[in-house]
Amino acid sequence: MVTPAWCHLMATYNAEMNRRIYAAAGTLTEAQRREDRGAFFGSIHGTLSHLMWGDATWMARFAGWPAPEGGIKDSPRLHPQWAAMRAARIGLDTRITAWMATLDPAALSGSLGWYSGAMQREVSRPRWVLLTHFFNHQTHHRGQVHALLTGLGAVTGDTDLPFILPFD
Repeated sequence: MVTPAWCHLMATYNAEMNRRIYAAAGTLTEAQRREDRGAFFGSIHGTLSHLMWGDATWMARFAGWPAPEGGIKDSPRLHPQWAAMRAARIGLDTRITAWMATLDPAALSGSLGWYSGAMQREVSRPRWVLLTHFFNHQTHHRGQVHALLTGLGAVTGDTDLPFILPFD
């Protein structure tokens, strides 16, 4: 069941995994990060940029934050500079985690409507489904990046949620 506590847990997990992914990617050369290695968004850099775009797009819908420029096709080029993207990721994760900590059960009820550029129409879905998708999207593309990093010999460390977050 999706609860406010689950949303905060997932935001905390995603922030930690992003830290690990960016640290591993930081051990590569710029050329290695930008090489098209056949992922859906091409390169490690392009996929991480797409994730920044996706997270910012969903947070614009959820919380009224400013929406990023461009659409899905532009997303791999949204953050052209590695160091700036890495710093922006840390800031975005901090904001996402803080926002998720404010959720109450009412925030998960009802539906959210928006205009989907990908579908070219108005869409409405239950909020709890969209929050689930938000975290699933992060995990999906971060898994692609993890595979690309592993193929290049970079190491992220453990990725299993129960073993990387402190639980009381």
